[in-house]
Amino acid sequence: MDKQARIHGLDEAAWRQRDLDIVWHPCTQMKEHPGTLPLVPIRRGRGAWLEGVDGKRYLDAGSSWWTNLFGHGETRIAEAIGRQALELEHVIYAGFSHAPGLALAESLLERAPPGLARVFYADNGSAAIEVALKMSFHSHLNRGDGRRTRFISLTNGYHGETIGALSMGDIPLYRRVYAPLLLEPLFAPSPDAYEAEPGESAEACALRRADQLAALLEANAGSVCALVLEPLVQCAGGMRMFHPAYLRRARELCDAHGVHLIADEIAVGFGRTGTLFACEQAGITPDFLCLSKGLTGGFLPMSAVLTTAHVYEAFLDDSRERAFLHSHSYTGNPLGCAAALASLAIFDSDDVLARNRGTAARMATLAAPLAAHPNVAQVRQTGMILAIELVADRRTRAPFPAADRRGLRAYRHALERGVVLRPLGDILYWMPPYCVGEEELALLADVTTTAIEEACRP
Repeated sequence: MDKQARIHGLDEAAWRQRDLDIVWHPCTQMKEHPGTLPLVPIRRGRGAWLEGVDGKRYLDAGSSWWTNLFGHGETRIAEAIGRQALELEHVIYAGFSHAPGLALAESLLERAPPGLARVFYADNGSAAIEVALKMSFHSHLNRGDGRRTRFISLTNGYHGETIGALSMGDIPLYRRVYAPLLLEPLFAPSPDAYEAEPGESAEACALRRADQLAALLEANAGSVCALVLEPLVQCAGGMRMFHPAYLRRARELCDAHGVHLIADEIAVGFGRTGTLFACEQAGITPDFLCLSKGLTGGFLPMSAVLTTAHVYEAFLDDSRERAFLHSHSYTGNPLGCAAALASLAIFDSDDVLARNRGTAARMATLAAPLAAHPNVAQVRQTGMILAIELVADRRTRAPFPAADRRGLRAYRHALERGVVLRPLGDILYWMPPYCVGEEELALLADVTTTAIEEACRP
């Protein structure tokens, strides 16, 4: 019996202890395990469900960190990976090509906003942001504009954990410790509709914030490489949402100032917001479209950066110093490409976006009663992303003291009842796999209701 089989034979307590003896888990204060923060050993996943080693099932309401699109164990993706593994598992992508990589690039460009013409592969979302930042700076430099060394990003944004990507973020919990190591971007005020003035519409709020972006660009004219933003939803920033008018105005402003627009659709792409890409809802094409997470349907780590012919052509020269000498060992991995192709094929065969519209409408109906709770400041939704903002006082929107960890209370309560309702601070959210059904949504709504009661009690 091999080691993995022996681990599967352990009971939950023994598994947990062996794990905590040697494994360092991500985004976790390990001292909280296993008491304050449960550690749940998972044996398998099927559809919208995860199954623990003790046989208990958990509804995966967050799609396993927003990656899983069609459900765990989706056979069409698994089989595509298996077929590719028997043919070609990997080859260096510098100087070599393979069918899955070419087919995926063609398929992505066919679906992407018009004007994107080149695809560069990387390993994960943070790497995609790093690629876009470097490409933007380098392309300006290659065209003789070495003054452009700054970036603009939005307050409350998040773009990953590697140094460049983390530099573009504005969430103190992630940024503060590493501040001495980071680039210093210019921060434009987020168009977050939650921050609208009394009586101000989401669109008016977005346009007011766009005016502030315009002033920032004007004050720094000639020094900015690119504006980096998450279209429509600032996910790790608390699922804060904004009107597409901001994207349209940002595109106009970037064009006027010769600044690139980097759209981080790592979390919001592939149908999460109601369209295949969130930028579609504003009718814009970014200079860089960064994709990951749902790219492979949640099966394998992979990312892609789509860009324009104009950016690409800036690197064509006899000098290698003008080339984009950025690489990852697993760039263009054939297994990841095969998974992504199978995922895109499901969008075509199953009319996923139409199904999602129905699911999103049902989510809205089930969540509507939560808006009346005295500790809920807002229930907001964009497509298949729905968030519930918990506060101490809904009238003033005063938050609970951070030390209370109300979101953690809700998480533990939901986990005990078979739902993974992982919070962002005191914000609960639903971002389920697209295969989620009526009974599962009803369970999610019921458990969320009781989790809010548990979290908000004195």
